[in-house]
Amino acid sequence: MKIAGRTFSRNEVNRWIGNPCQLGGTRHYQLDEGRGRGIRAIDVDTGSGFRFTVLPDRGLDISHASFRGTNLVFITPNGEVNPMFYESRDSEWQRIFFGGLLTTCGLTYFGPPGRDGEEELGLHGRYSAIPAGKVNDTSHWQSDEYLIELSGVIEEAMLFGDKLRLVRRITTSVGRKSLLIQDRVENFGYKKSPYTILYHVNPGFPLLTDSSVLLVSSEQVQGIDAHSSSHIEDCRNSSLPARDFQEQVFWYSVDPDADGFGYAAIINRQLFGGLGLYVRFKTSSLPYLSTWKNLGEGEYVFSLEPCNVFCENRAVLRQKETLPFLNPGETRDNELEIGLLEGEEEIAAFEGKVREITGKRSA
Repeated sequence: MKIAGRTFSRNEVNRWIGNPCQLGGTRHYQLDEGRGRGIRAIDVDTGSGFRFTVLPDRGLDISHASFRGTNLVFITPNGEVNPMFYESRDSEWQRIFFGGLLTTCGLTYFGPPGRDGEEELGLHGRYSAIPAGKVNDTSHWQSDEYLIELSGVIEEAMLFGDKLRLVRRITTSVGRKSLLIQDRVENFGYKKSPYTILYHVNPGFPLLTDSSVLLVSSEQVQGIDAHSSSHIEDCRNSSLPARDFQEQVFWYSVDPDADGFGYAAIINRQLFGGLGLYVRFKTSSLPYLSTWKNLGEGEYVFSLEPCNVFCENRAVLRQKETLPFLNPGETRDNELEIGLLEGEEEIAAFEGKVREITGKRSA
């Protein structure tokens, strides 16, 4: 275990402390204010300066996140909203969207609202409004590391309809500047079900400024529409907040490293000698990255969104024959790491990794 720049064994640490919470761990509580009232929350402190808040009643998604007291993410005007306020029609999802470190979209649809056959689909699906069940905190010592481990089960299911179950495990450890999300999605019904998932990671001010840039292990990019495509030359750069900024969305087919992982990050070299927020994800199950560039005043965010299909309405995906499905009893495993790059050395190493991946592809 690494604490305050020094490495300790478990036995050494236990001579100095009375409880692991002195160094890091979890704190469980319930929100009691406004539209967030009644939401279960779990604050995680890794002891490295990296802190984040997990919301069991919002699908074990993650709202606030900071590093050494500096905020990392965009929080919408909604804040943390109780899922009881969720409405599925049109774009009503935007009324409960908190942004944060992670908002999961899916499981049977995401993307723009619209009709698919006999079903009216709202924006980005139901997942983030489904409370997790069987929530467990099994944080424990493992050799010389104190692991912080949260898990739970989220089910998107209906009578006579699709039945998908996601089992989520979030892990980190004291001393780390990152977390790992491992999701297993299963079709526990008796008919084939659409399966779409997008991990909406939302860097915000002060990490995100006009000095911030996007790094991604891909050279294949396209705009979602004519407006986005007209700005494709500037798709990896940020800018000052603009009053009339029109959102831009770009799609990347992500190239993996030798271990099968794709990479993306928002980097700000002007902040504390260099600070970045990165995502590392298995491209075998999440082969694409969508980026949402919305640099408006008061709505300033540049999202990184690993996903299993391009962000289009389910009817469009069905028409193009690109809609993913899960057969009865079939499962998919997703793995996503979110973490910090601190200082020029770590940022340069990440850049080198991205260059190595994209260079190999173009060779």
